[in-house]
Amino acid sequence: MKEQLDEVVGLPRAPVDRWLRSAVGDRFDLAGWYAEPISGGLSNLTYRLRFQDQSVILRRPPLGGVLPSAHDMHREWTLLVALHPTRVPVPEPLALCSDNSVLGGTFYVMSDVAGAVLRTHEDTGALAMPQRQWLSTALVNALSDLHALVPDGVGLGDFGRPNGFNERQVRRWRQQWQQSSRQELPDMDALFTKLGEQIPATSDVAIVHGDYRLDNMILDLGPRDPHINAIVDWELSTLGDPLADLGLALTYWHDLDDQERALIPVALGVTAHPGFMSAAEIAEHYSTVSGRNLDNLSFYVALGAMKLAVILAGVDARFTDGHMAQRSSLGLDEAVRVLVARGLRQLAT
Repeated sequence: MKEQLDEVVGLPRAPVDRWLRSAVGDRFDLAGWYAEPISGGLSNLTYRLRFQDQSVILRRPPLGGVLPSAHDMHREWTLLVALHPTRVPVPEPLALCSDNSVLGGTFYVMSDVAGAVLRTHEDTGALAMPQRQWLSTALVNALSDLHALVPDGVGLGDFGRPNGFNERQVRRWRQQWQQSSRQELPDMDALFTKLGEQIPATSDVAIVHGDYRLDNMILDLGPRDPHINAIVDWELSTLGDPLADLGLALTYWHDLDDQERALIPVALGVTAHPGFMSAAEIAEHYSTVSGRNLDNLSFYVALGAMKLAVILAGVDARFTDGHMAQRSSLGLDEAVRVLVARGLRQLAT
């Protein structure tokens, strides 16, 4: 059903219409275009803009509570421009707007990639066993392909400061927790302290996604040639330790017999089906295809648990403060406590 853009939260029609005509009017027939909010995101806002016979995706920052360096649309755009010619599948970047008078911040449009996005237990439950097996392997292989890219070789040599990456991760995410959270949680302070004490002495440097998980992929699940059409949501990408991506991916992973994981509403039950690799098998396959040593994997899984806890606490705060477009009853406060406990257990082993 069409919606007038004036009624879509976060997209005032008149300024967006003027910008679209100047930026992509030569590529698309914009007559009668309209916008549809895309559900599923908990951070940046994503919309599908429908034209006469085509569509594009618009990404913009959240409506409020944006922290310094968070939700940086220009960085996300830069990453897409760099990766689009490589073997790492991403949407085609179409146009960037840095004029704050349009939406109050930088935003961009990219191609609308066709394919399946698997967000729920029911989505993956509809897959055949061989599809789940393929998907487990494909997710790891794509991550290894990303981490194998030489940043200088794709124009991203200055995309981040990899030296001291893990130290900065712990420090910055602690600052974000302090600024965003509405919870008093002493165990989170203990988790930050233990992470700071157990930072690996050395680490590799790679392009990291920052939020690598199954529902940030658009998939072609055809029986003859299944493949990943695009990896999306690059807002946290930078240069850093590739194992940070793996640790967060394992945090999102839901093993079939992991009942505690069911208390975390993000990617809930998505991989909790027969046929999916276990988290341990995911890690082993990554080590095999990437050639990386995983002796310090517990640190990175704990780091991933901490990050997701901070993200969910921030989302909960934006719901509470009225800055999110939709209300939710996801039980985010409980999920934060569970993630912190899981992180502490990793560091105790």
